[in-house]
Amino acid sequence: MPQLAKKYSAFTEACFKEGEVSQKEKQMIALGISIFSQDEYCIIYHTKGCLDQGCSEQEILETIGVTAAFGGGAAMSQAVTLVQECIKDLDQPKH
Repeated sequence: MPQLAKKYSAFTEACFKEGEVSQKEKQMIALGISIFSQDEYCIIYHTKGCLDQGCSEQEILETIGVTAAFGGGAAMSQAVTLVQECIKDLDQPKH
């Protein structure tokens, strides 16, 4: 099992490397999928990833909008609450 976990970790790391699709865009895609699947841990993780890659709040909100177009009310309720809370908490100046 540890070998499987290492291989999965290497796979996901490779998926998020810079390529024709930027790391920023990949984080936005991952955030949308996380919201659609209502995976709270991944929503927080990829909201942070978006902020770390320089996404503006507007870019994140547009990502949420596209997700809500597919995921309806469930996606929107996750986005409006959890993602906006994460942006507020994670985008604070470091002391």
